[in-house]
Amino acid sequence: MAPRVKLEKAAWLWVETVKPEDIKQEHVELAYRINIPACNRGICRRNCKGNPNCLVGIGEQVWLGEIDENTFHNIDDPNSERREKNIFVGLTNLGATCYVNTFLQVWFHNLELRRSLYKCQNSRAQEHNIDSDYEPQSICEHLQYLFALLQNSNRKYIDPSGLVKALGLDTGQQQDAQEFSNLFLSLLEETLSKEKNPNLQNLIQQQFCGQFFYVTICNQCGRSSALPSRFYELELNIQGHKNLTECITEFLKEEKLDGENRYFCENCQSKQKATRRIRLHSLPPTLNLQLMRFVFDRQTGLKKKLNTFINFPEQLDMEPFLERKLDQKCVYELSAVLIHRGISAYSGHYIAHVKDALTGDWYKFNDEEIEKMEGKKLQLGIEEDIAETGKTQSRKPKCSKGYHCSRNAYMLVYKLQEEESSDSLRTNVEVPSFLQKLVDQDNHKFEEWCMEMANMRKLSVDKGRAKHEEVKELYDLLPAKDGEPYEFIPLDWLKKWLDDSTATKEIDTSIFLCSHGKLHPDKMGEIKRVSLQAAKLLYERYGGGPRLDGSSLCRDCVSERCRVLRLKKQLDEDYKEISNLVKRMPSSEGYWVGKASLRSWRQLALEQLEEDDHESRHSNGQTNGQGPYTNNKFDLDVSGGAEDETETFNEDIICNHGGLSILEAERKLVSTEVWTKLREYFPKAPEFPHIQEPCRQCL
Repeated sequence: MAPRVKLEKAAWLWVETVKPEDIKQEHVELAYRINIPACNRGICRRNCKGNPNCLVGIGEQVWLGEIDENTFHNIDDPNSERREKNIFVGLTNLGATCYVNTFLQVWFHNLELRRSLYKCQNSRAQEHNIDSDYEPQSICEHLQYLFALLQNSNRKYIDPSGLVKALGLDTGQQQDAQEFSNLFLSLLEETLSKEKNPNLQNLIQQQFCGQFFYVTICNQCGRSSALPSRFYELELNIQGHKNLTECITEFLKEEKLDGENRYFCENCQSKQKATRRIRLHSLPPTLNLQLMRFVFDRQTGLKKKLNTFINFPEQLDMEPFLERKLDQKCVYELSAVLIHRGISAYSGHYIAHVKDALTGDWYKFNDEEIEKMEGKKLQLGIEEDIAETGKTQSRKPKCSKGYHCSRNAYMLVYKLQEEESSDSLRTNVEVPSFLQKLVDQDNHKFEEWCMEMANMRKLSVDKGRAKHEEVKELYDLLPAKDGEPYEFIPLDWLKKWLDDSTATKEIDTSIFLCSHGKLHPDKMGEIKRVSLQAAKLLYERYGGGPRLDGSSLCRDCVSERCRVLRLKKQLDEDYKEISNLVKRMPSSEGYWVGKASLRSWRQLALEQLEEDDHESRHSNGQTNGQGPYTNNKFDLDVSGGAEDETETFNEDIICNHGGLSILEAERKLVSTEVWTKLREYFPKAPEFPHIQEPCRQCL
């Protein structure tokens, strides 16, 4: 189909040979492009706005043929939020809380810690009314509820915002993960110390607390002193080391105290050179080893991350590092690896690899996403694929069987190896009934939400199916056949009707009306001609109006447009003819015309034709009774005097009293032939025949 501009020009080609008074119905239909052939699907790629009969490319492609019902809605399957079988529950990242989530998953998988927390007194939860929402207050209550949800929730992931808020953490700012671990365990220890049960009071010490001595030996007298100290984790320097054994060995190595750092010996009663070292005394069941990846850079004054590869074993024998031989074994098994992705100490992402204490399977915890590792093996995978900023890229060292290597691991959690036990009480952790009721309540809410989402999906699908049937039924009826009754429907409305994401409103054609209350011919690019049958069905279902049919074609607008277009074309010829006629000897009869108007009449005529054309194009909906020739330019303001240039034709010879100016030098007598031609362009111009006397008041 030809472009819109060409179609518009073609609709008015007939005006060159037809005068406004000779317009017939066929000319009106040409102006409204009634008989332009309709476009065929497959040939016309997009809708031809200049063709009111083109009904292709308005959104019908989506509905014709078979449709995937998922396109009828934008609601995700609620079951995608459901916890998968034999998979743990994730935790929502609240912005920058991935470091919190990793520790919570590690602590949750500490069965003894979980079992003991469930035993904490919680009178609020036990007395909770099932009809209201339970809101934990203390840190213990938050952990109890969170762990119960992590254990028995039906959700794929849960929201830890209650605990995060109780801790006063900024969800938008990433904190120091190692510092958070220390502070949280201290806070939990303080909270548990208020419990009545002595086993709960010492829970954190029993699980995580070990002891070492700072042993100092005076070089002068040989006196040895030992200062005891508790630890919840060993902070190991990794710089310059390749494996965990080297890191632990350096942690325990002897340090010389000399110079300003000399030791005050109580036996010598003076400062003496000495040696100091750390001697491990006792180790906890859960051994946390912090790999000091985030260190202070003295040159920049900022923290930096050490991307050093460290080799660590799945089984760690701590007996060689103990001077005092213990009765029990000191063999530990790797139970968790905490990873920091990224090259900067101030950004990146935290994830955790945790071993299930019951099955021995390894899982990767990445906020909401949980992934089970294959073959009960720890697989660090892409956690080691980070960009390096150095000129030379370090290759990952080869690992022996039973060892792993990482440049992103910042914390290793080892659990004391225990004898194989069939005691279910030591392995299974049951959620207390008062907590299980809260979990059941949350699961009930989740199931209700799933049902609500499923119903919404079903309603959307049912609505889509009905719309599909409606479109298939009506779209075939839309084209108006030659010789049959038709109506006009706005193109924009048809597009919205075919767009399922838009609520279909009633049909509004009021903006397409001309000043005569009919269809404006210049609106044909924004409206479509459809069959009477289709229009009837659409109005019955959606309402609206006013309805525009074949009787709504406006002959008055077509006539006015014809007059304007013909005058525009005739203007150049008339200008030459009038110029020649004016140059001839003036007759004694005719009409007075202002000389300024005579000099600028061509420009004035062109401007007025443009304005008439503009008014005829934009007079929609203004049925104010004005005829097509109404022009406000001739509602004269006679307060001003004549000027050399004028805005309204012949106003320059009107005096202040509205009569003919007495200044004969400013006007010229033209023949009746000239005046008749000028009147075609200025039908409301003031007329002064040669017999008109000048204004008596001015005289």
